[in-house]
Amino acid sequence: MKSTEFHPVHYDAHGRLRLPLLFWLVLLLQARTWVLFVIAGASREQGTALLNLFYPDHDNFWLGLIPGIPAVLAFLLSGRRATFPRTWHVLYFLLLLAQVVLLCWQPWLWLNGESVSGIGLALVVADIVALIWLLTNRRLRACFNEVKE
Repeated sequence: MKSTEFHPVHYDAHGRLRLPLLFWLVLLLQARTWVLFVIAGASREQGTALLNLFYPDHDNFWLGLIPGIPAVLAFLLSGRRATFPRTWHVLYFLLLLAQVVLLCWQPWLWLNGESVSGIGLALVVADIVALIWLLTNRRLRACFNEVKE
């Protein structure tokens, strides 16, 4: 039986809770290095210049791909979350961990000599808001805790 805790429009045709729109935006925020990688790959001539603009240190680029892995997995598994319920449930905690890593990443770069920029400050603020939202959104937590009937 469906829970009456959420409005009926929050359920899909199969009776599962729909993932909130902000969830997709948080995934894009977490997978920002992956998004840049895809954009750079799609723009062949400007790809190297684009990567050098955002990641002058190439080591930071490759390390930046690591915290985006849970977000990429969430993108891929979101349509099949009923097929892989245990993986889907664990993915929530991986997304939280990745968000904490991303939140600590930028200040760590600043402490190691990178200059403070408006983009960096905006990313830290966005990471804080995303972490708070991931921790407090009841509907999102319910989407990750659904049991297969």
